[in-house]
Amino acid sequence: MSEQAHNDARDALRLIGSGKAFRDELCNMIASTQMFRDFDWHDIEALSDYMQAYEASKGLTLFKEGDSGSYLCLIIKGKVDIYKKDQSDRKKIVASIGAGKTLGEMAIIDGEPRSASAIAAEPTTLTLLTKLNFLRIVNEKPGLATRILLQVSRLLSQRLRRTSGQLVDYLDH
Repeated sequence: MSEQAHNDARDALRLIGSGKAFRDELCNMIASTQMFRDFDWHDIEALSDYMQAYEASKGLTLFKEGDSGSYLCLIIKGKVDIYKKDQSDRKKIVASIGAGKTLGEMAIIDGEPRSASAIAAEPTTLTLLTKLNFLRIVNEKPGLATRILLQVSRLLSQRLRRTSGQLVDYLDH
């Protein structure tokens, strides 16, 4: 997907608040997620300076498999289905992500194409951390960046362990 097409996908999201007046609500949204619930309030406030909250209507594609990734999503309310294409190029649901969970974490780290597609299964409220803003955090607040990377590493490790456990059932003995 071209950068312009990618921006069009993000532009389909409806911004629900920004600025100082919305900051407390945004902080509460961020703190409610699995990824950031153990962060202290000072870190949550600092992180909120780099994020915005959006609403996605049911059926909205947040990103497509193969697109270049440039943001991670924190689901505040609602549900997002994750799809992968099979060998026949048919979309299969591989996961449903609900409130408090994250998706797209690898995008802010490796810059590789998206490994799956994400589509809002119902009206969904989410916050975004773009790769550009994460790189700003790395430069401006390296301690916070380190804590974020540790959390992303933990989440990815947990998912890999879970997937490895599920794959063992499919191995021929």
